[in-house]
Amino acid sequence: MIKRLYIHNFRCLENFELPIQGQSSVLLIGKNGAGKTTVSLALEILQKIARGTNRVKDLVKPKDRTRGREDVPMRFEIEVELGNKVYEYIIAFELPEDFKEMRVHEERLAVDGKPVYSRKLAQVNLAQTGFGKDAEFRIDWHLAALPIVQEKSSDDPLFIFKQWLARMLILRPIPSQIKGDSEQETLQPEPRLTDFGAWFWALTGQYPAAYAKIDEYLKQVMPDLKDVQNPTIGKDSKSLVIQFSTPQGSLKLPFEDLSDGEKCFMICAMVLAANNFYSPLLCFWDEPDNYLALSEVGHFVLALRAAFQTGGGQLIATSHNPEAINRFSEKNTLVLYRKNHLEPTRVLPLSEIQVSGDLINALIRGDVEP
Repeated sequence: MIKRLYIHNFRCLENFELPIQGQSSVLLIGKNGAGKTTVSLALEILQKIARGTNRVKDLVKPKDRTRGREDVPMRFEIEVELGNKVYEYIIAFELPEDFKEMRVHEERLAVDGKPVYSRKLAQVNLAQTGFGKDAEFRIDWHLAALPIVQEKSSDDPLFIFKQWLARMLILRPIPSQIKGDSEQETLQPEPRLTDFGAWFWALTGQYPAAYAKIDEYLKQVMPDLKDVQNPTIGKDSKSLVIQFSTPQGSLKLPFEDLSDGEKCFMICAMVLAANNFYSPLLCFWDEPDNYLALSEVGHFVLALRAAFQTGGGQLIATSHNPEAINRFSEKNTLVLYRKNHLEPTRVLPLSEIQVSGDLINALIRGDVEP
């Protein structure tokens, strides 16, 4: 679980810390432009680094700084508890005068307070275990070091942290763009989930028991579902097919012919299965209630919350939907707000904000502010 997430000088997030320690599920609410999606974009930068994108210009750009501030570095800090160890990763970017491309100002990974490596500009210090001095080497200051530093084994804390960070699910799906075809496998789907078929292929292939979890949830929300198939359609290609059955007959549909809401059910089933087998999983889902009928939202959100409460992972969701908001408590609902576009985002638990009358009506009126 995330113990601490700190972001500074990134878009509307300035000296921003997300208070989610100890929460298995958290809901972010606020007006459009308050910074909810920006939090997921910050996490996505860290995820990209762990997945191997290390060129700074492919991660951040000068325009991403808060109102173009040039006097302080852009900074990202994340502290995570994994397997009774606390991992802390920090990376900061700067744009010196006369530079066209941002560079790494500082970078560090520590486990239980002990450094794995630290880095200042081009100089990297790699801590040694056992005897001997720390190793030192230089690196292009336009590259992040995390993908370059080599882990020794799958038990290496460096490997454990990078895998956790790379397997985070940061979801902003557009169902109409998800087709269900795949030519390769991946356990690291991209936010739009246009590679959904590749994710299904990998998850059910590497963790065969995951299919039972997927099937269990889908039959709750689509009772006429018979099974989900992923047959080979070419030399190295697969295509998802969904089969429905009733006493009157059966029907096979290619994944792309499902409704947007039904595709969201499929995504939810995959998230539930991934939370079981990635262990632990962080999932940031931007407006998961999109494309769902009002009568479906409550069960959908509660299924996600219950899974992350028992599975050891952590769910961060955003929403404007009253039905979704009602499924969270004041303690795990965070309000993000900005007075105007020149002000940075602030965040407070809903329990610390005075709400006049009913919460949902206050949200509609726009009265949920400090």
